[in-house]
Amino acid sequence: MFEMLKGLLVGKLKVAEELVTPEATIEDIELDSLALVELALLIEQELGVSVDEDELAGARTVDDITKLMSEQSNSVS
Repeated sequence: MFEMLKGLLVGKLKVAEELVTPEATIEDIELDSLALVELALLIEQELGVSVDEDELAGARTVDDITKLMSEQSNSVS
C-alpha cells in the first residue's frame, strides 16, 4: 500500500520522491489542505479506496495515511 501511495504522491502531486518515506510528516512532504483533498480523490479514483478528507487531515505521517488506506480497503472487502 505504501508503494501505491508513494506513486500517487510522486506521480500525481509532484512530491519529490526522496521526501516520501513512511516516517515523513505531512509537513515534510509539503501537503496543504487542498493537496489532501486532491489526494483523497486520487486514492479513490486510482485505487478504489475511499478515505475521508478529515481522516487524511488528522494523519501525521505517510505511514498513517497508508494505515488509513489499508483499513478502508479491508472494510470494503
